[in-house]
Amino acid sequence: MTQEISERALRLLKTLVESYVREGQPVGSRTLARDSGLDLSPATIRNIMTDLEDRGIVASPHTSAGRIPTAKGYRLFVDALLTVRQPDQAEVMRLKSQFSQGVGVEHLLGSASSMLSGITRMAGVVMAPRRELTVLRQIEFLPLSGDNRVLVIVVTNQSQVQNRIIHTPRRYSESELQKVANYLNAAFAGKDLDAIRSTLLSEMDAARTTMNDMMQTAVTMAERVFAVSVDEADYVVAGQTNLMDFAELSSVEKLRQLFDAFSQKRDMLHLLDQCLRAEAVQVFIGAESGYKAFDECSIVAAPYEIDSQAVGVLAVIGPTRMAYDRVIPLVDVTAKLLGAALNQRQ
Repeated sequence: MTQEISERALRLLKTLVESYVREGQPVGSRTLARDSGLDLSPATIRNIMTDLEDRGIVASPHTSAGRIPTAKGYRLFVDALLTVRQPDQAEVMRLKSQFSQGVGVEHLLGSASSMLSGITRMAGVVMAPRRELTVLRQIEFLPLSGDNRVLVIVVTNQSQVQNRIIHTPRRYSESELQKVANYLNAAFAGKDLDAIRSTLLSEMDAARTTMNDMMQTAVTMAERVFAVSVDEADYVVAGQTNLMDFAELSSVEKLRQLFDAFSQKRDMLHLLDQCLRAEAVQVFIGAESGYKAFDECSIVAAPYEIDSQAVGVLAVIGPTRMAYDRVIPLVDVTAKLLGAALNQRQ
């Protein structure tokens, strides 16, 4: 996209985003002329802003002549214009001091989420570590009488058996469920659950329109079973109430949706799961997260490692109007410090 936009337009966009993040007010052409360092007339700046607005990169609130970035504008800023501010050594040392040696894993996770929340004044979330791959051996489905419920029997690793009950859109006969189990066992037996979830999220979901009814049923059932790892890994969250301080998130309905999202363990873990195999910090802006509750939010997440294996994810959740140059390196360094602290406990 940057190839289609002039250098001066990108310079103005960078100035606009930085000003809006800092001040929280729509940015007018006079401010852009003063802060961008470009020798442009107000008319030229207005023309450039109109072009960016036509591209969906900025928007004009009804109450002001100034403009604000859209989610698309933030994405362009983060991908092409951002200059991160690395934490100074003193700040890193203060962070490191919070990870006390000799404490339990839960305390370390709580420290990480509290630090992220405290430093950013947003919400900090840390997924509990998953130490071992959970490999599927066999799956069975049994219909339960009374309503649309199915007992799922999952055999993992060395004959570990776990049972769970899922709710289905309709009643399924025993023969239908046997066909579904046969299909899923043939497709996924021997694979770890993270790989199964990734497959369901991408390849099989994309091909859903070409599947026959039985395969669609199998995918639907598998999504309900494998949306979160069978071992139900947990997470720690701190600072949800910080989000009430941001005007763009402060309506009662938006706050209700956000707090509901934090309480839905399955959905939150599903979101964090998307970052588990990432090699660097991941940024979801607005609707990119795939969850309506976070449409006005950005999520900055990074995996942390034990023994060079990614076992969990930590994240900061806040409004799209966040200081990405500050939050991204903080999430990155906190992930590395948490991994180091957990490794020292080995």
